[in-house]
Amino acid sequence: MNKIFIKLLILFFFITNQSIAKENIMILKLKDGDVKIELFEDVAPNHVKRIKDLADSGKYDNVVFHRVIDGFMAQTGDVKFGNSESKDFDLRRAGMGGSDFPDLEQEFSSLPHDRGTLSMARSQDPNSANSQFFICFQPAPFLDRQYTVFGKVIEGMEFVDKIKRGDQNNNGAVTNPDKIISFKSQ
Repeated sequence: MNKIFIKLLILFFFITNQSIAKENIMILKLKDGDVKIELFEDVAPNHVKRIKDLADSGKYDNVVFHRVIDGFMAQTGDVKFGNSESKDFDLRRAGMGGSDFPDLEQEFSSLPHDRGTLSMARSQDPNSANSQFFICFQPAPFLDRQYTVFGKVIEGMEFVDKIKRGDQNNNGAVTNPDKIISFKSQ
């Protein structure tokens, strides 16, 4: 009887852990392929919730990568001015908007800004992250403990590497930018 109970308990934990793990996997569909992203709910729960809420409601679909700096990062997520299919789309203003949700308080951690890290963009105010985020092409340790890391690319970084780069002389602003095709939970 005890052996059956223990086996059932182990099976329950295995199934529960698998479903929790799947909850924190997102698929970012780009023009060159799908990017699998693991979200760090235990490190940045409020930021992960925001990303999931926006992504799963389709707010990131068709949003451009408005600022892309070779050797540094690709920034996207302006759901107000950066959605290329929206009446409010304005490439000159992309990067200045956010969502209708209030800004988030920082959730800085000791996680490093390594290649493939997803981190929230913000203004000078550490508590101003809203919807915009960036993906690091290379390690950026000068950002550590200054921006909220909320996830990491676990498959498909080669597709992130193909995102169109911006003008180095114009802070990475991109003309005719690539966009997120879709961003959803797995």
